[in-house]
Amino acid sequence: MLKLIVMMILNKRSSRCLQAAVVGIMVSLVSGCIWVEDTADLSKFVSDVQAKPKGKIEPLPTFKSYNSFVYQGASLRDPFEPLVRVVSTVANFEQDNNSLQPDQDRPRSYLEQFSFDQLLMVGTIGKADEDFFWALLLDDNHEIHRVKVGDYLGLDFGRVVAVSDQQLDVVEIISNGRGGWMKRPRTIELAEQK
Repeated sequence: MLKLIVMMILNKRSSRCLQAAVVGIMVSLVSGCIWVEDTADLSKFVSDVQAKPKGKIEPLPTFKSYNSFVYQGASLRDPFEPLVRVVSTVANFEQDNNSLQPDQDRPRSYLEQFSFDQLLMVGTIGKADEDFFWALLLDDNHEIHRVKVGDYLGLDFGRVVAVSDQQLDVVEIISNGRGGWMKRPRTIELAEQK
């Protein structure tokens, strides 16, 4: 490229305008390569950087080699088989409790939408000797409800069997995990007043 430009300058047939343009371009290219006489500030910066203490690079951690394990117990006893034969008596229990079932057709009460964790006994109304003795339950919606013996509450078909000054006794009917049902007693105690 440079050789082509020089030949154009030397060529007598090229116009003076073209020659002036080429010379202007060459001068602008050469002007980018200006030599600076005073480089003291650059020398000072380099010496300052080199005078700083050098950092220390920690060596890479050594990794322990992986020791593979080959299981050679294929000829041994299966660990999931019992050592002693177990005879289950669950069949007799299920036949005895086969009649126990929750009443699925009964209309659900309002308190049966709350779990036991969401209900709190806050007091009682009446006297324990009388027929009209209620426990006061506070639900998660901050509403207070009167509950007496025979009322239902909780998610698992719980029925109130006893009300006293200090607690509410409930019996739930829950699944036994084998296709049947079983009873589970629960208690809601009176909350301590602050």
